[in-house]
Amino acid sequence: MVVRIRFSMHGPRNNKFFHIVAINGKQRRDAKPIETLGIYRQKIDPAKDHMSKSVDWSVARIKYWLDVGAQPSRSAVKLFTQVSFATPVVRTISIQRFRLL
Repeated sequence: MVVRIRFSMHGPRNNKFFHIVAINGKQRRDAKPIETLGIYRQKIDPAKDHMSKSVDWSVARIKYWLDVGAQPSRSAVKLFTQVSFATPVVRTISIQRFRLL
């Protein structure tokens, strides 16, 4: 069973938010996860034309899942590197593993 760290989309049409989850890699996007690791929100203020992003997550649990071999999705990799949480180490077969900071 390959465990992936990826996003699960929730919320109404114009106000989406994403749960960061550890889930079996063969299940659909919104299936029941093994564990919910955090929440990623993008809020758009139409009056100010301003977008704010917030991330609430458990760093210890994400590190645990990466240590036991969970593979993050491309979107999760992008989010982790934007906040300097982990740096990708590219392997020859184009699977990205992570070295924890």
